[in-house]
Amino acid sequence: MDKSSLFHQFVTFTATVHQVTHDLTQNVTVANITPLQYKILEYIKVSHPVTPTEISECQHMSLSNTSRELRKLQEQNLIEKFNDTEDRRKQYIRLSDEGDKMMGEAFACIEERFLQLIQHASQDDLKDIQHALNVLEQKIFQQKD
Repeated sequence: MDKSSLFHQFVTFTATVHQVTHDLTQNVTVANITPLQYKILEYIKVSHPVTPTEISECQHMSLSNTSRELRKLQEQNLIEKFNDTEDRRKQYIRLSDEGDKMMGEAFACIEERFLQLIQHASQDDLKDIQHALNVLEQKIFQQKD
């Protein structure tokens, strides 16, 4: 296997993933938040609880900008901050009940769009897609510990 060719295929794949993600999430109606705030809420939804530093690194923003956006989201009652039980200096972020409800509605809209993408896939195709996603997650996109 030519690893250079595999790398180029991977780069093309990730660019496509970004485009499909953009298409799936474009114009998802979420009241009174910016696209950046949506991305932060989405990250919190799938990775909760998270620290402000983790959000900052994931979103490629400075910690001060992250803190400002988190403050705005907290003022809208979409997130909650809480301290680590062992290290009171460490702060975590999670969705509030209101934020969780809002993201649930957004994910329902995105799921509907995703289901349209796979509407003509056979059961075998769906199993292949699920297997491919599992392999990618285990071998490429595994979480750092």
